Amino acid sequence: MKNIRKIDLGLNGYDELFMNDKEREANRLPKIYNIPLDEIDDFQDHPFKVRLDSDMDQLAESVRDRGVITPITLREKEDGRYEIVSGHRRKKACELVGIKTVPAEIKDLTRDEAILLMVDSNLQRSVILPSEKAFAYKMRLEAMKRQGYRTDLEFTSRPVGAKSRDNRSDEQLADVSGDSARQISRYIRLTELEPELLEMVDEGRMALRPAVELSYLNDIEQQDLIAAIDIAEATPSLAQAIKMRKFSTEGKLVPEVIESILSEEKPNQKEKISIKMETARKYIPASVPYEKTSEYILKALEYYHRHLERQRGDAR
Repeated sequence: MKNIRKIDLGLNGYDELFMNDKEREANRLPKIYNIPLDEIDDFQDHPFKVRLDSDMDQLAESVRDRGVITPITLREKEDGRYEIVSGHRRKKACELVGIKTVPAEIKDLTRDEAILLMVDSNLQRSVILPSEKAFAYKMRLEAMKRQGYRTDLEFTSRPVGAKSRDNRSDEQLADVSGDSARQISRYIRLTELEPELLEMVDEGRMALRPAVELSYLNDIEQQDLIAAIDIAEATPSLAQAIKMRKFSTEGKLVPEVIESILSEEKPNQKEKISIKMETARKYIPASVPYEKTSEYILKALEYYHRHLERQRGDAR
């Protein structure tokens, strides 16, 4: 018997056979439901923070005036409640203005599928903290590993530029995120830092590369380092962090050694002013990327200086 060639009519179900073109088109649109907020849970271990800043104030005002324009994305959990995949900020805005329901698209997703969608949708944010990238990348790669992708991420294991024929999850994530596979592995190392050190990275007090080196210190050594940083009011340079890691590997990184290394004068050491990121963020538009924060602050100071100069001129 000859093989019968199947014809794809582009129909999603038996019912579509009896619909006209307009009805079929409408049937394929996402179904949007108004879901009560008290039936919705935040995504478990959600790595992205929902900040109550000026951007949230603007979003809440928009929701109050026009409602939620873009529906959030939910998945139904085993207990019958819903979990947010995308839309934590929109849900929070509804809570702030007293709206009890939110328009939502409910997708049939496994936990791992939801993780992939959650991370990818949040990576489109204009401002992402290093800690948010760190835990988001880790979650996504672990989910991909469970789905059968290779996740041998350690960047020291391959020469720079070397390609693998296997389906490498870090390379796929690099395509989605815009960060290289090597940079992704650096961010994931940050998840090994004590919260106080990770906060220093978020605030811009410590650069990424030194933080990566310090992530190899054990918990006790990191706590000793935090105490030394408080006393010295300075964070390690890359060279100092590398030295600390070496002493740690040799089992010699005691508090006295940490203090000695931290007290060494850095080649380009200059007096610095520290500003907490959470304090400055409310004055910086969401459109300004995290890495451009310093540039924006300096530009704002320049404009303010000119303003003062004009005031002095007018007073004469």
